Amino acid sequence: MAETVSSHRRATVDPNTGFCPQNKTFHSLRPHVPLPPPSQPLSLPSYALSLLRTSSSSGETAFIVDATNDQTLSFSQFIPQIHSLAYSLKKNFSLSPNDVAFILSPPSFHVPLLYFALMALGIVVSPSNPLASESEIAHQVRISKPVIAFGTSKTSSKLPSLKHGTVLLDSPEFQSFLIQPNVNAVIFDSVEVNQHDTAAILYSSGTTGRVKGVMLSHLNIIALIAGYYHIPYTLQEAADEPHPVSFFTVPFFHVFGFFMLVRAFALGETLVFSERFDFEGMLRAIEKYKVTFMPVSPPLVVAFVKLELTKKYDLSSLLLLGSGGAPLGKEVTERFKEKFPTVELIQGYGLTETAGGATRVIGPEEAARHGSVGRLGENMEAKIVDPETGEALPPEQRGELWLRGPTVMKGYVGDERATAQTLDSEGWLRTGDICYFDSEGFLYIVDRLKELIKYKAYQVPPAELEHLLLSHPEIADAAVIPYPDEEAGQIPMAYVVRNPGRSITKAQVIDFISKQVAPYKKIRRVAFVNSIPKSPAGKILRRELVNQSLSAAKSKL
Repeated sequence: MAETVSSHRRATVDPNTGFCPQNKTFHSLRPHVPLPPPSQPLSLPSYALSLLRTSSSSGETAFIVDATNDQTLSFSQFIPQIHSLAYSLKKNFSLSPNDVAFILSPPSFHVPLLYFALMALGIVVSPSNPLASESEIAHQVRISKPVIAFGTSKTSSKLPSLKHGTVLLDSPEFQSFLIQPNVNAVIFDSVEVNQHDTAAILYSSGTTGRVKGVMLSHLNIIALIAGYYHIPYTLQEAADEPHPVSFFTVPFFHVFGFFMLVRAFALGETLVFSERFDFEGMLRAIEKYKVTFMPVSPPLVVAFVKLELTKKYDLSSLLLLGSGGAPLGKEVTERFKEKFPTVELIQGYGLTETAGGATRVIGPEEAARHGSVGRLGENMEAKIVDPETGEALPPEQRGELWLRGPTVMKGYVGDERATAQTLDSEGWLRTGDICYFDSEGFLYIVDRLKELIKYKAYQVPPAELEHLLLSHPEIADAAVIPYPDEEAGQIPMAYVVRNPGRSITKAQVIDFISKQVAPYKKIRRVAFVNSIPKSPAGKILRRELVNQSLSAAKSKL
């Protein structure tokens, strides 16, 4: 595909927008990034390790720091433990390449070690939210079909029985796996991993309906890492630039946390995390560990702007915040810059289905484009498609964003129908987001075609909550919509039709759902109505309910 992109660029691509009028496709304005030959056997951990060897970090540089207890693993400690764990897993379990390993654990040193060791053996890692309910986990296990699970003494009760059982990460047994003597990198070379093999199954709601398992190949994530390696944020290395230290506010099971973890390793950066997120604890960590960069969600940017607590700590080391997961308002961006003039605040855009990357901002000049999520990423192509006519549109025209490139997923595991609805035969991924490119190739997110609610950086599918609501004997009908919230971005709001003669309360509705879902999926507002507006085909007219909720909110002001 890279050769096709290059030939289009030479012949017809507008150098300002990246738009080719002949095929109505937008091409990346970034320099072409070389990727390993796709036929070359190569796992993601092996590729990341090859990049690390070229970085300026020494073996004694801290790779992971647990801010909860101040424990540290240096690169020289982390790498041998990967080899030891890979050796132990291969020796003790009859795991085969392309087997799936389900992981249910809060953040700890063990999770990154497990990711790297399993992927190096060609095992597919499938991490889930440790706060997920048993029914949610059961659904994920059904679709990903793992043969082994890794949990903790606190999460293992949620895990079903699997072929090779469940290994507890906080057990003496697992600890012994990390200290095998005389183990070296030979174990990596003993398993041939194809770049097109699946590296991870990460969970996403896709464009509609229940949670789906997104299959990301080793190549998908290699392509994303390669872009950051060859084209860093500033496009040039400053001689006096401090060692990069990032504080993780995103969980390791989330696509952004998963990708950023591998990226930090490959680029020789230090990664600081805590088991439980706490805003003041984060501020203390920034001061103590001289944090330079943080991936954040828009609600966290709002907290930086609003809370006076930030004045108690020395945050002078902080140079860059990368916001993603949901759109960030221009007003919030401007207020942040007023309060923190020396900190760059940039936005990016990506989906689980694109390994977390699609567009990004590079350099202070691009960062000044408030409201934009940056330019199309390296080696990527895009179309803006009219949802009604299917016609591809030129710059400044709004339509659904379609993406194609080496970071686009393989598909949804065990769901050919959903895959066909999202990925077409030419490799175009329908994102479900309404967007436009401006006259200089910057992308702007306008709205979502898909109906997912974005609570902080999490995706909440209304259909899943509606299914649960309709299982209640006192509820006749229900619809769930996004309701605007300054702190969370959006919260799930339920419109409920009671069965005749029933008197279920708002609190009972909220409690009924909260017992069955992860905390971020909880319904947080309820309104009772006589009927749910629907189209002749029976489709819920959510836009009518959204307008109704906004009108009701305004009338109370």
